[in-house]
Amino acid sequence: MIWERLLDTTSPIKWYLIEFSKIFSKAKNIAIITGAGVSAESGVPTFRGEGGYWRKWQAQSLATPEAFSRNPSRVWEFYHYRREVMLTKHPNAAHLALAECEGRLSKQGREVTVITQNIDELHRRAGSKNVLEIHGSLFKTRCMSCGHEEANYKSPICAALKGKGAPDPDREDANIPVLQLPRCDQAGCKGLLRPAVVWFGESLDSDIITRAEKVLDNCDLCLVVGTSSVVYPASMFAPQVAARGVPVAEFNLEKTPATMHFRFHFQGPCGTTLPPALARQENEQS
Repeated sequence: MIWERLLDTTSPIKWYLIEFSKIFSKAKNIAIITGAGVSAESGVPTFRGEGGYWRKWQAQSLATPEAFSRNPSRVWEFYHYRREVMLTKHPNAAHLALAECEGRLSKQGREVTVITQNIDELHRRAGSKNVLEIHGSLFKTRCMSCGHEEANYKSPICAALKGKGAPDPDREDANIPVLQLPRCDQAGCKGLLRPAVVWFGESLDSDIITRAEKVLDNCDLCLVVGTSSVVYPASMFAPQVAARGVPVAEFNLEKTPATMHFRFHFQGPCGTTLPPALARQENEQS
């Protein structure tokens, strides 16, 4: 097992971990970029590759402004399904290790920031405080009329969606009337709500990207966790950090197109490889 090999002091993996630990113990500003792989270990559907379908629709084709404009009922069924699934999932060992690391290091005057492509909020549920969600959140809505955005954890999000959204290929669309879909509750509005996520073809939130870039510019160690490093612009974050000589450690099930740019690559489930890498160091403050 990977865990046993990490504990074996004669293992090359253990030596690799020791070298990483030397850098980790001195780092003051740690940037951590996470992707779908870290949530997949919690049983979260990634909607990638051959499994990237909801009913007969490719998931990416539903995550566009055009799809929502054409059929808001179908898109809301898809996102309602994802919200309901997420309410049954829990942070895994990787999420918890990141949150524990942030809390522990903050007491030493060291900073840990998670920059995530995930929209499931599992980092926050695990206890992470410094989280930048560059693709938004499943549990936030934005009004198409007034632009108001807010957290929304209702289950179901509206009465008409109760029991809807099953992913079975033979399931027919519910065709919910638009006036029965989630609506804005701001005074005098009642506009149609949409998920506050970044859809394909939309720009990322400039404020969040600016904050992420500042974190990356100031970091002295960067971790890339559970991401294929192919989705722009997040795919460029870690290589740009590595290009200025900052150590980058990749934790992933397999090598990625960016692996060659990084100093460390820990191959295996993030929930197995990440906790020992972030564990308290012998010379660390209490």
